[in-house]
This record gives sequence, C-alpha cells and structure tokens, in this order.
Amino acid sequence: MGDYWSFVNPVLETININETPEVFRRTFDSVPRVSGLMYAAHFCQSEVCNGGFDQLFYNGTGVLAPEAAEAFREIGQTRIAALIESAMNLLGNSYPRDWEDRRDRLSEVPRSALDALDNEFYALIESEAGGFQHAADSYVAQAGL
Repeated sequence: MGDYWSFVNPVLETININETPEVFRRTFDSVPRVSGLMYAAHFCQSEVCNGGFDQLFYNGTGVLAPEAAEAFREIGQTRIAALIESAMNLLGNSYPRDWEDRRDRLSEVPRSALDALDNEFYALIESEAGGFQHAADSYVAQAGL
C-alpha cells in the first residue's frame, strides 16, 4: 500500500493557491501529475470535511476544485467527484477560479443546496472505494510510485 501524503508533502511549498488562477495553474502544472492530484484531493476533502463546500469555495483552496474532481475520479471515488462537480455547477456554467468572483457567486447560492451536497459528501468520504485514505493510498501504490 502506498502513502498518498508522501506525494503531497513535497509539493506543499510549490503549489500556490493564494494568488491568481494563472499562478495556481502554473505551479500545479510544474509538479508531477500524481502529486498535484493528491494535493487537490487532500485539500478539497480537508476543507469540505471541516466546513463544507461553502468553506472550500470561500477559501483560496476553491481554485483547485476542478483538479479535485479529477483526482477523486482517478482514485475511484467517482460519486464524490460528481458531488464536487455538482457543487461547482451551483456557481454557474463556467466555474469561477478567481477568488472574488467565486465569493460573489457563492453568496447567491442557497445554503440548503450546499448543505445537501455536504451531507452526501460526508456519507461517502469514508465509505466509497474503501474511504479516502484507502483509495488515495491504493492509487499511488497502483501507479507504481
């Protein structure tokens, strides 16, 4: 079994979520794909588990939501990937990576819509594909890394 955190830790200081979406993409693209995906999945689940999709989108980490959806799909948590995409769609047709734009749109989303997605996320994060930790660790082990 692999350890997904061993792929996140080395890129913590490289991937920049706190500036512009362009800086995020450039720094995200500069790291190995598996590390970037594990980073996105880790911080997405950490934010949502701590304060729901509202927290994910409100904070700088919201910039990585599309990559997080991709990461959850890769690790076999496809229902969680679909939930992330559903939450992103609440913010409009084109997901706002810009922090201010995302916060403005978030203020217009009914709390009940986010709460429903949060509850589904909480129900799945530790069960789908054996739970997040298991799925992420298995993914890096299968990648032969």
